[in-house]
Amino acid sequence: MSFSIELELQKFPKTFKLKTGKKGTLRQLRADDEKDFHLLFQGIPERERMFIKHRVQDKKIIRDWCKKIDYGRNLPLVGLIDGKLVGVATLHQQLGGWKRHIGRVSVLVHPAFRGRGLATALITEILDIARRAGLDKAEAEFIGEQKTAIKMFATLGFRELSRFEDYVKDMQAISHDYVLMGLDLKTDEEYASAAG
Repeated sequence: MSFSIELELQKFPKTFKLKTGKKGTLRQLRADDEKDFHLLFQGIPERERMFIKHRVQDKKIIRDWCKKIDYGRNLPLVGLIDGKLVGVATLHQQLGGWKRHIGRVSVLVHPAFRGRGLATALITEILDIARRAGLDKAEAEFIGEQKTAIKMFATLGFRELSRFEDYVKDMQAISHDYVLMGLDLKTDEEYASAAG
């Protein structure tokens, strides 16, 4: 059976349980989320926003993201707690070229809602979609100072593939280490069937 992003999105919204026992909701980002999505980024401390590749404080960028969602290339899942949009994870795909089998994963959770299992729930769901989409690998990029995020991705099976000292610059032109982590998405059953 071939993968269909439309069929995949019909599985949402999904509920999940936080570490606190409270329930949250996962669903795809929608065009009408623009205001709440912008508020999520505004709630991120400035020192952390410097590590985001885009100028997320710019409402026009958020508007463009929400109005031009291409779920096949960039699938953003949002996490809601008590109906409030407080986290996002995105599966970024290249539909052609030499990295077409690799999905890049990114995640962001509002500081007031961290440590409750939301990021793990979002990433786990994104990785499940990546597997069903037939991707072989997932990768995630970090600034060296993002130690908590690096540790969390490691608990999900990601390993450090490379680290380059003073390789990237934040929005204030300060150099930081670049860390690339990766995860093989093949399951043990797939390895066994491939072996014969």
